[in-house]
Amino acid sequence: MTYEKSITAFEEAYRVIPGGVDSPVRAFKGVEGTPPFIQRGEGGYIYDIDGNCYIDFVQSWGPLIFGHCDVEIENAVIEAVKKGLSFGAPTLSETALASEIVSLFDTIDKVRFVSSGTEAVMSAIRLARGFTRRDTIVKFAGCYHGHSDSLLVQAGSGLATFGTPSSPGVPADLTQHTLLATYNDISIVEQCFIDAKGEIACVIIEPIAGNMGLVPASEAFLQSLRKICDEHGALLIFDEVMSGFRASLKGSQGISSVVPDMMTWGKVIGAGMPVGAFGARAEIMAYLSPEGPVYQAGTLSGNPVAMAAGLASLQKLKANPDIFATLEKRAKRLMEGFQKAADALDIPMVTEVRGSMFGLFFSATPVTNFTQAQQNDTKRFAKFHKGMLDRGVYLACSSYEAGFISTATTDEMIEKAIEMATETLKEIKN
Repeated sequence: MTYEKSITAFEEAYRVIPGGVDSPVRAFKGVEGTPPFIQRGEGGYIYDIDGNCYIDFVQSWGPLIFGHCDVEIENAVIEAVKKGLSFGAPTLSETALASEIVSLFDTIDKVRFVSSGTEAVMSAIRLARGFTRRDTIVKFAGCYHGHSDSLLVQAGSGLATFGTPSSPGVPADLTQHTLLATYNDISIVEQCFIDAKGEIACVIIEPIAGNMGLVPASEAFLQSLRKICDEHGALLIFDEVMSGFRASLKGSQGISSVVPDMMTWGKVIGAGMPVGAFGARAEIMAYLSPEGPVYQAGTLSGNPVAMAAGLASLQKLKANPDIFATLEKRAKRLMEGFQKAADALDIPMVTEVRGSMFGLFFSATPVTNFTQAQQNDTKRFAKFHKGMLDRGVYLACSSYEAGFISTATTDEMIEKAIEMATETLKEIKN
């Protein structure tokens, strides 16, 4: 493949956009080559400005569960746009989408829409602090909850790719109230509660982490988190910005029996449009302005175009519950094919699947936390990524990111990707 136009476009972008990109991981710093500039998407494929076609396993980092340019979602957006792009006022579509979400969860009575996952998590934590009247939070190394100040403490995803444990510009006074624990290790969490007795407002976790690679929390670990939060009067927040309506219709709650106090969502509920949300039982949400004293606002929150896209997508998911079984079957076939090819060449690889999400590490041992994820062979992943890209397979451009299957990803695409992975692994064996 040739990338001449993308290389030129990247150079031009670099002159007017920091790093040439509007989100760090897109810069391809963790892999080889130049990021292809995408011109359009269609179903399970994307096409760049050089005319190259790729099987897309990124799907806009998760939200396009029905693939690119789904007709029903597209029509819903077009009809909404005809009525206006934004009003900054209540619309019926907000209530309709909120009702669809609330109907899926027994312990979620109300939701508040925002414009991004970062906003959703930031607001949920503020609400948790206001509700409990405590300041300290517990998060886990490798879990990425957006780029708000108090959460940029050993986050995953783009920061992990660059080997940066936190970010300049974040005041120490803010991060002093953030306690860092080890994913899937309850003993560290217990120590946090001992060290900050009576001060912890909440524990926030990606129950299915997708920003240090795909690393699910064990059922026993989640149950222990639920117990310790109950014992100490802290709230348990599940960040399902990535896994919500993706790993299953109910996200982690379709897989685990553990029920959080609060949830955050993003990506999928907007079907590709900028959107996020957070929700909890009525008692907690009553503390949120204008009912309560905890302030949160946004002119574009509940944007009618995003609501229309999300409503069309969620209604399709609820009407077709078998979708997730099919997507999981294809994700497992993809990872089984990659694993088989790697095993045949004695290349260390471990894979994971949760619903329509998948992940792989070039590692000889299973990965259950961020420290183990950092020990994976990132140089080999970079070569693998480049080889796959050159063969028309678009994977996440970081070994610390999950991949996604859409309903437009056919069995033929899966088999083609396995064939290309086999060729690539042979090429990079040494």
